[in-house]
Amino acid sequence: MNNTMEVILINTAHALMADGKGLLAMDESSPTCNKRFAIYDIPQTPEKRRDYRELLVTAPGLAEYISGAILYEETVRQLTSKGEQFVDVLEKAGIIPGIKVDTGTVDLVNFPGEKITEGLDGLRARLIDFASSGLRFAKWRGVFSIGEGIPTDECIEANTQSLARYAALCQQAGLVPIVEPEVLMEGNHSLDECSEVTERVLKSLFYQLYKQRVLLEALILKPNMVLPGLDCTDQKSVVETADATIECLKRCVPAAVPGVAFLSGGQNGELASERLNQMNFKYDSKLPWPLTFSFSRAIQLPVLEYWKGIPENTSEAQNILLYKAKCNSLARKGQYAMDPATIE
Repeated sequence: MNNTMEVILINTAHALMADGKGLLAMDESSPTCNKRFAIYDIPQTPEKRRDYRELLVTAPGLAEYISGAILYEETVRQLTSKGEQFVDVLEKAGIIPGIKVDTGTVDLVNFPGEKITEGLDGLRARLIDFASSGLRFAKWRGVFSIGEGIPTDECIEANTQSLARYAALCQQAGLVPIVEPEVLMEGNHSLDECSEVTERVLKSLFYQLYKQRVLLEALILKPNMVLPGLDCTDQKSVVETADATIECLKRCVPAAVPGVAFLSGGQNGELASERLNQMNFKYDSKLPWPLTFSFSRAIQLPVLEYWKGIPENTSEAQNILLYKAKCNSLARKGQYAMDPATIE
């Protein structure tokens, strides 16, 4: 990688972390998108998925709150109803287009209850193709469950090594890698257990990134927040989870990283915003990297619930999207309040 490429990648990473903005994760696979459509009796077709994603990217003024959008490959290959490429629509709006490039998770052989992410085979050529199509960053997700004896060191090493190989290939192709090591919320684990596992995962990840000679100044970390499991009886306050998350990140994430963009991981949308807000409100000036959002369900579910696949609902659904994006933009600044009256 030459110096010019490094500068371009670093500038793109910083643009993705622009003040007051975050990422819109609209990269759900077709099966996942179809499951969400089924809840609202929306036809599960490529055309309806296209219509929904067009609704998202054409929302007027979205770039005021969103710096980048993560697309699914199907969307990249589709045209909008006006015959435009989605990448071009985003670029014209001032939003950086990116893409999910992993091909999903499968069982990790000989390690019951654990998963490995696939997609490295042929990835070099795919990344070159995506970069030539105007995409400027990519995303890869590894998942880690907490349970009896898991995650194992072997599972963590296998997944973080894949994340590092992906990141190296991205930078070689001219794409900023978003690395997403997600410790899942499912389970009854405590806050302390989540913190311990998240720390193990992040330390392994940055060790592997170092081994693969990945330029840390040109990547974005997309981690989970440190939270008790969904079934844990001892749920913690927003302040406690914010403190635990920041403590964990400070132990593990090098200052060279341009930013941290949290995943929502199935959190309630308002609670995800509150937790991000608390971190920025309390710690913003004390951290080496900015904290923002890369949410999917936490932003999109109210939009989908209103839209229901009905064309006449598109405009108001876009208003809901803008409202949710603004809420998280305020949380990015430590200025979010749940009372709608405080958000003009």
